[in-house]
Formats: sequence, structure tokens, C-alpha cells
Amino acid sequence: MPHRRTSAARTSVAPAASAASAASVRRACAVTGLLTAAVLVLGACDSGSSSGSDNGAKSPSSSGPSVIAPGKPGETAATLSAEDAAKKRTDDDSPNSADFEYVEKMIPHHSQALEMTELAPKRAKSTKVKRLAERITAAQKPEIGAMERWQKAHAKKGKPGAKPSKPGHDGHDDHAGMPGMATPAQLKQLRAAKGEAFDQLFLKLMITHHTGAVTMATDALSQGNNLLVEEMANDVVAQQTSEINRMRGMG
Repeated sequence: MPHRRTSAARTSVAPAASAASAASVRRACAVTGLLTAAVLVLGACDSGSSSGSDNGAKSPSSSGPSVIAPGKPGETAATLSAEDAAKKRTDDDSPNSADFEYVEKMIPHHSQALEMTELAPKRAKSTKVKRLAERITAAQKPEIGAMERWQKAHAKKGKPGAKPSKPGHDGHDDHAGMPGMATPAQLKQLRAAKGEAFDQLFLKLMITHHTGAVTMATDALSQGNNLLVEEMANDVVAQQTSEINRMRGMG
């Protein structure tokens, strides 16, 4: 597996040019913040880490922010200076199995979210819920397009695992067990609900759905290797973490 480089949050999914050292530093620092936000949302704080230990962590430089570099499975994360994190970056961002798996699964995951938001205009009572549904649609529909283009590009290159996703309907496919996915029964219940009942169920299901997406994106950030996939995953973590907090305030 290619060495994992630290990456950054980007607000765009456009392919990035070769990054200079300074850009790498910004990417490294931003990912740390996003991963921290994701952990807070999922309630999975790690209280077992300690500073200054000899368990694989490196002491950060006194100048510049420190960066947490995820280790391989079973290894302790290393604390690096921003400069060291930039030096550890590899120019080879060839997609690995984690990148392909993320894209293959996130396309149908996003598609189910759009199934849910399409119901809001006619069934929701709250104007806030309707506007939230519009924002989710506006964010996730272009993301689906970007991921599909990524798949096609790598399929043309003959990359292993580059196969198009074929999402089913109402969760009747191989993706029903993905984190946060609503069951066919839950979707049926949502379609039958209206007014305040719809608003409450929509928020409940969408919070769970978003939390699952953050889990998937966080896994991709720690295990994948492709820069564009990391940028897309960073966008998911940032956008959906914010929306989770907003929805919790609406419930």
C-alpha cells in the first residue's frame, strides 16, 4: 500500500496541480481539523493517546502547527511538524482499493439521500426542512457527477476495481448495509409521512445518513491514496458535519 500522505480540505473537487511544499502544508493542517470534527460528531474521541511517549509518535517542531499523520492499521498515529508532514508526502497518488471502494459506495449512498430530499417540497411542513433538503440536493448531485467521472476516467486506464456503481432502488442492492443507509421500510414510512411527522422523520433519517457518510469519508482519508478522492472525502466531512449540527438544532 502506498505511503499515506496527509491531505487538506478543499472546497472544490477539480483535479489539483502538482502541489508545492507550502500547499502540502495547508492540506495537511486542514485534514487534521476535518478529522477532528468528524470524530466529535461521531462521538469517538480517542483518550488513549499521550504526548511525549516512545510509541511511534514524533515530537513536533516548535515552529508551525503540528499534524497528526494516521498510521497503518495497528500502528500509532505520528505527530509531525507541518514541515515534516510536507516532506513525507509522496507524489504518487495512484488510487488504491480504499479509493475505489469509497467512490463505488458513496455514489449510491448519495443517491439515497437525493431520494429522501425529493420528498421534502410536497411533504415537509417546515420551511427550514425544505431549505435544508434543497441544500443537500445542491451539494450531493454534483458530487455524484464528480465521482462518476472519476470512475470512468480510471476505468479507461484499466485500473483494478474501477467498475461503475449501479445503485438499486429502496436499498434493494449490495449497498444496503453501508453506514447510515435507510432501510426500505424506513423509506416507505417517510414517503407516507406528511407535515410535522415528515419533518421529524426526515431529520432523524438524514442525521443517521450523514453520520454514515462522514464515517465512510473519514475511512477514505485514512486509508486511501488518491488526491482527488481525498478532496471529495474532505468536502463530505466538512459539509455533512456542518449539516448534522444544523439538523440537531432543528429537531
